[in-house]
Amino acid sequence: MNHVPFLDAALEEARIGRDEGGIPIGAVLVHAGEIVGRGHNRRIQDGSVIRHGEMDALERAGRRSAAFYQACTLYTTLSPCPMCAGAIRLYGIPRVVIGENRTFLGEEDWLREHGVEVTVVNDPRCIELMQRFIEAHPALWNEDIGE
Repeated sequence: MNHVPFLDAALEEARIGRDEGGIPIGAVLVHAGEIVGRGHNRRIQDGSVIRHGEMDALERAGRRSAAFYQACTLYTTLSPCPMCAGAIRLYGIPRVVIGENRTFLGEEDWLREHGVEVTVVNDPRCIELMQRFIEAHPALWNEDIGE
């Protein structure tokens, strides 16, 4: 499967979040080759404690059947944190494609242990976007990852 257009869409979401003054992490949920949910980290914009990019994409995909989610792939610009990994497992999403895990290594091993196919791309655009954000806004970054 060609991951490029979907990772590009997740990266576009991350940039939208950055441009809104938020944390630049984006995600898209794909079903049968179509994007059905787009999202980006909205913790700052919405004053939310849970609106990470993956959670936002799931929310925007809307209420769907278990069978629907079990036929999806989630694309995210950054390795999923424990909360987002839990949502991936809760809804039975079988595949996750990760833009990068160099600036933050999330729960990839846990996802794999629970049967999720995890692909890490380490796209230089995703890495640079996060590195620049972390350098410019370390307090916001630490807040987002619970430190």
